[in-house]
Amino acid sequence: MANTSSAKKATRVSARRAAVNKNRISKVRSSVRKVEEAIVGGKKTDAETALKSATTEVMRGANKGVMHKNAASRKVSRLTHRVRAMKG
Repeated sequence: MANTSSAKKATRVSARRAAVNKNRISKVRSSVRKVEEAIVGGKKTDAETALKSATTEVMRGANKGVMHKNAASRKVSRLTHRVRAMKG
């Protein structure tokens, strides 16, 4: 347990940041899932619109530090490739 006032404050700040980051990573995962569901469903127009919003969320997550920038770029690249490969 924290003893000093600065350690107590650090614990509070850490808890707040963890909650914010959990929300951010949840948004990223949800947006990626929407793209993948549209790809599996064969709906190219839905996949393209979902990809556009997912790209924004993933890159925002990378900028905010909830995921590594190379991992974010790789995720976007692979999703884009899968959407472009769709027929229709």
